Amino acid sequence: MTPTATTPFQIPAEPPHAVLGNREWLLDCHCAAPVLELLKGQGWDVIPDLYANVHCSSPDRRVYVGFLPETKEAACGELWHILVKDADGEVAWDQTFGPSVPAQAVAGFLAALIAFPNRCCACV
Repeated sequence: MTPTATTPFQIPAEPPHAVLGNREWLLDCHCAAPVLELLKGQGWDVIPDLYANVHCSSPDRRVYVGFLPETKEAACGELWHILVKDADGEVAWDQTFGPSVPAQAVAGFLAALIAFPNRCCACV
């Protein structure tokens, strides 16, 4: 069917993204469990300290993830710290997430990072 000036506009019976409108979006999860379970499952070292902070290192030691609720940075809104080093051991980039970001969102970010083990994506 080709639309013409005489073809009436028809509203779809159900909008294509209606499923997203009927869900409850994740708003709070402030525990570290989703991230720690993901990283442990990937063979990362996960080490808690005496102050309830947790430090994680990738198997190649080039990525650090810190859950740092008991630090001065957390008091300033930086609960999660992620550092990625280059081959020379220099910090290539870092990312922080505050306490309002659900742990599942941080886990999703890390899952995406882990899913791309090469320096460049396919588009480069």
